[in-house]
This record gives sequence, structure tokens and C-alpha cells, in this order.
Amino acid sequence: MATVIDIASRRVVGWAMADHLRTDLDEQALRNAVAARRPTGGVIFHSDRGCQYTSAQFTHAATALGVTLSVGRTGQCWDKALAESFFATIKTELIDNRSWPSHTALRAAIFDYIEGWYNTRRRHSTLGYLSPTAYETTATTCAA
Repeated sequence: MATVIDIASRRVVGWAMADHLRTDLDEQALRNAVAARRPTGGVIFHSDRGCQYTSAQFTHAATALGVTLSVGRTGQCWDKALAESFFATIKTELIDNRSWPSHTALRAAIFDYIEGWYNTRRRHSTLGYLSPTAYETTATTCAA
């Protein structure tokens, strides 16, 4: 699984699943995020220094999508703490709680978890105990 998470709201704005770790997976998550958000510019995608994120394929895709790439410092686990926190949460709250009969069943459960729980109802202490969706709504209302 690959994700794109909004650093301000903690919302999972793009994600993809596959039975491999090739660059196509991460590229699809980024493409899904851009399709969902339709950013007008100024988007920065931060990642670790994994070969998928530093590949020519991913760089070309990001450039075509108008996304600036940023990579973490070598040996600095704090640079990707947000993503690590999300993966720890989804594993604890969903994935590790039972066995999954098929990839299709797991994918459906992850969709329901992200779109029906994590983004819309799960409260985050860093957001003043609002869900990512509520936080974005509040931020948009305050900015208007």
C-alpha cells in the first residue's frame, strides 16, 4: 500500500494497493491524490529516499502532475513520522485484527476504513480532536 497524506489535515488524499512494491504503486497513489484534490499549484510531495520515490519514472510523473518532490534526510526517521503513524494506526485498528480471505476483501476493508472512518470520523489529537474532514472544513470556513 502507498499513500499520499495531507500534512496539514492528516487526510489520506490518495492511496493505492498492489501485490508489489514497484514504482507504479507509488505513482498511482500520487495520481489518485492529484485527481482527488485537483491542486492548482504549490504542491510538495515529501517521501523517504526509497528507490521508488527517487526513480526517473516517479520524478517524470510528479513533474507532469505539477508536483514538486522533497526527500527526507538520510537516517532521519522523524522526516516520515506522519506516514509511519498512519500505517501503525491502520495496522492496529484494522489489518492486524483478523485474517483476510483475499486481497479483494482487504482492499474493500481499507477503502471503507480510509474513506468511511479515518478521513471522516477518526479524531486526531494534533487537529484539536477533529477528523481530517472536519479540520479541513473548519480551516476553509476560517479562511473565507
